[in-house]
Amino acid sequence: MIHPTAIVHPGARLGEKVSIGAYSIIGEHVEIGDGSRIGPHVVIEGHTRIGCDNEIFQFCSLGAKPQDKKYDDEPTRLEIGDRNTIREYCSFNLGTSQDGGVTRVGDDNWIMAYVHVAHDCQVGDHTIFANNATLAGHVHVGDWAILGGFTGVHQFCRVGAHSFCGVGTVLLQDLPPFVTVAGNPAKPHGINSEGLKRRGYGSEGIAAIKRAYRALYRSGLTLDEARQRVAEIAAEHAEAGLLSEFIADSGRGIVR
Repeated sequence: MIHPTAIVHPGARLGEKVSIGAYSIIGEHVEIGDGSRIGPHVVIEGHTRIGCDNEIFQFCSLGAKPQDKKYDDEPTRLEIGDRNTIREYCSFNLGTSQDGGVTRVGDDNWIMAYVHVAHDCQVGDHTIFANNATLAGHVHVGDWAILGGFTGVHQFCRVGAHSFCGVGTVLLQDLPPFVTVAGNPAKPHGINSEGLKRRGYGSEGIAAIKRAYRALYRSGLTLDEARQRVAEIAAEHAEAGLLSEFIADSGRGIVR
């Protein structure tokens, strides 16, 4: 299932039922799991491991050197999980020795065209990145997060689980879980309640998360006071615990 025009290095490791499209190039240190489909004109290089049942569309660049002047050809990695859809012209870079040495994308993600995932980013599971969403280096994205088209995330920021970014959002600080933001710079606009319903959150849990959101954004409390109030809500309702833990551990400060 390798097109005759594709170039696959003899050292590459391909699982069962892997297909490689026309004119694609697969490097020496690449591993591709069972059932993954690589479209035409795709370049996969570096120490890159791709899991099972992924679909990678044409003109993607995966595992290229990071866009970091400090990078000195150290053997860093890119790891992609299972069942991801990666659409046209996406670029995922290797990690650097300044961080953990690995850029990682989890499972069941829907990555649309022209998305860039820079060095040392950590992307969870079940995320959606719309067209032209861009992560700078060292960004962490939680499970089920949604980034609207042309969203840009500053380096070292964290994007919380179940959060939602509107089109054209610019994130310069950490985005807490469950929160919906939009604008440049990003401003909060409530919680992602519709997404939470779809993922099985009950009415009582969503109400607790809304209470925590109001304490954080609508109460007039200082950030330290709001942290304490959110922690109290989380002690009574476990659904708010993710938000409480996130804002207690934010290094860059949060969108507020």
